[in-house]
Amino acid sequence: MTACDRAELREVSEAVLAVTARLSVRDVLQTIVASARRLLDARYAALGVPGPADTFAEFLTDGISDEQWRAIGPLPRRHGLLGAMLRDPEPVRLTDVRSHPRFGWWPAAHPELTDFLGVPILHGDEILGSIFLANKTRPGGFTADDEELLRLLAAHAAIALVNARLYEQSRELSIVAERNRIARELHDAVAQKLFSLRLTADAAATLVTRDATRALAELDTVRRLAAEATEELRAIVVGLRPAELAGDGLDVALRKQADLLDRVHAPAVRFAGAAVPRLPAVREEAAFRIAQEALHNALRHAGPGVVTVTLRAAGGSVVLEVGDDGRGFDPREASRQFGLASMRERARGAGGRLDVLSRPGEGTTVRLEVPLE
Repeated sequence: MTACDRAELREVSEAVLAVTARLSVRDVLQTIVASARRLLDARYAALGVPGPADTFAEFLTDGISDEQWRAIGPLPRRHGLLGAMLRDPEPVRLTDVRSHPRFGWWPAAHPELTDFLGVPILHGDEILGSIFLANKTRPGGFTADDEELLRLLAAHAAIALVNARLYEQSRELSIVAERNRIARELHDAVAQKLFSLRLTADAAATLVTRDATRALAELDTVRRLAAEATEELRAIVVGLRPAELAGDGLDVALRKQADLLDRVHAPAVRFAGAAVPRLPAVREEAAFRIAQEALHNALRHAGPGVVTVTLRAAGGSVVLEVGDDGRGFDPREASRQFGLASMRERARGAGGRLDVLSRPGEGTTVRLEVPLE
């Protein structure tokens, strides 16, 4: 196997692994676009997924700088050749894109395109989108072999889009099922108590001026029913706690979360914590949600090499830290951008304290301390 063959195999492998790694669908499609451009020696690459009317829900490019993209202007519409490719399942291979009968125009800042290769992203007979390349860097334009390899990458893009669709459908079904569960519990338990409470309160109001003793007895019943309804609501809310906390507790849930993120993100995500005693439900949930938010912020914004989650019990408290070696920031200037306000609100609601230690270029540590009792 030649060095060129090995490089091509690595590129195809990267695109395949992106699909199987459960990254966001946009990240997967961006990986496929970049791989296609490099593998097929193209100057430009793009991938479009249709949206409502004549828009694109996603339009990803590679080979165009951010400055060029800003100069080009708004996303393209589904007209001309781009629109035709979303209706015709056949690939398009041209020595000059301007020779196509459906070619229209491009904005003034758009790079000039010459040779062109585009293939549909197919799921059965359905066209989910299209991927296309322009301006082959080697002489001779795009070949039949190029077309075959781009078909392969388009097939992986189709897998990513179908997986995203199935996930969304599954999520919607889960939401509906959970909504129905809550509705049933509210009807079966709480609604009847609230109905009884209202009737009893009406009776007490009627008796206030005629029989104070009986009115007081009815008010005692109101208090009892209100307390029972509160407990029922609390039980339902507890049923909405993160499923990860339903088993072995915070330390196990965070270890699983770190392991999952380590598998699907390029930076290493490590759990370096120890087992801790169980916390009251509201504190345990707050700690878990804050850890999730801190991990999300680090992986999305910080550009780290390593993110570490530590958890320990110390002096009657549980201490959680999420630290990264990324680019850092000034917490005084970025509280909204990095979700610090919501994390601090959760910490306060759980009777804990949240500190964020960060400086530009020196990484970030989010530290939460909540009392055990």
